[in-house]
Amino acid sequence: MADFTKRIHAFAKLGDFFRLYLRYRLGSSSPNGQTKRFKDFDEVIDKASHKNGWFTPDNIHYALDSWAQILTKESLSEWLSPYTIEKMSTKNVAIIMAGNIPLVGFHDLLAVLITGHKAIIKPSSNDVVLLPFILEVLQDFEPTFKERIEMFSGPLKGFDAVIATGSNNTSRYFEYYFGNKPHIIRKNRNSIAVLKGTETNTQLKALGEDIFRYFGLGCRSVSKLFVPAGYDFTPFFKAIESFEGLKNHHKYANNYDYNKAVYLMSKFPFLDNGFFALKEDKNYASPIGAVFYEYYGSLNEVSNTLNKDKEKLQCIVSENFMPDEVHFGETQRPKLSDYADGVDTVEFLLKT
Repeated sequence: MADFTKRIHAFAKLGDFFRLYLRYRLGSSSPNGQTKRFKDFDEVIDKASHKNGWFTPDNIHYALDSWAQILTKESLSEWLSPYTIEKMSTKNVAIIMAGNIPLVGFHDLLAVLITGHKAIIKPSSNDVVLLPFILEVLQDFEPTFKERIEMFSGPLKGFDAVIATGSNNTSRYFEYYFGNKPHIIRKNRNSIAVLKGTETNTQLKALGEDIFRYFGLGCRSVSKLFVPAGYDFTPFFKAIESFEGLKNHHKYANNYDYNKAVYLMSKFPFLDNGFFALKEDKNYASPIGAVFYEYYGSLNEVSNTLNKDKEKLQCIVSENFMPDEVHFGETQRPKLSDYADGVDTVEFLLKT
């Protein structure tokens, strides 16, 4: 178990590094020997945000803070306590990462390394700057990881299992090429919120965080609202006014303007507040700058719909509605045990 303990300590140290860096960003003095590395991190984040316009420094810092809160010795130990992680043969696990939000594939990497396997990483072309720097820091904390991490830019080879994240279209490609190996293949999923009309201003503002964080690009981003018949959207629009600054981000603004123009030309009825549109639609996946909504007659009706479509959903935001609901404002703060698509990655890796 000595190696396992070392791996936990390494990731806990990485969490410490994130916390100290974020404090440094707020003006705190950096620990001895860390000033240069923190400045290097500043440069990496700046480079990442220039290479991918969706990766704003604010969103990158938010992602780092999310990981800083859960990469602790206590959280890691609690997460892994239900599993029996004994010394076992090391397998080469290919991780095909998405690139929609910063560090979106980090949980898969963590799971692979913490269970003692080797990670063969194929990063998204949209996210090739941030992760390599973080891996360098991690390898400094635990040098044995240098032999357990490999970055691939070309075709994958020499792997025993695969964890691949993509769209419904790419999943067919993944199934064709990797179906003969142990695998986790993820498809499109969306998150929704169920409103009852009794939500407070605080809850509705928090819902804005669930909608707008990472510009709505993540599978944990709320893309659809279920609202009671006759629902008044005025309190909701008032609560999300603080997100108006999104219209100053050119990529978001371009998408919002385009989708609004499509709705106008198609004569689709929609609600609009100058930076965000609401359109009545039965689909779950809404475009950037818009969220779909659907009226319901009873909560039982919504429950039946969501149970039928559970394979399409990642998070359900509500209050006192469903057992596995997520509180308002917390979709982008998953716990270590909140596995994508509900598939236990650690259990998969222990059986591989």
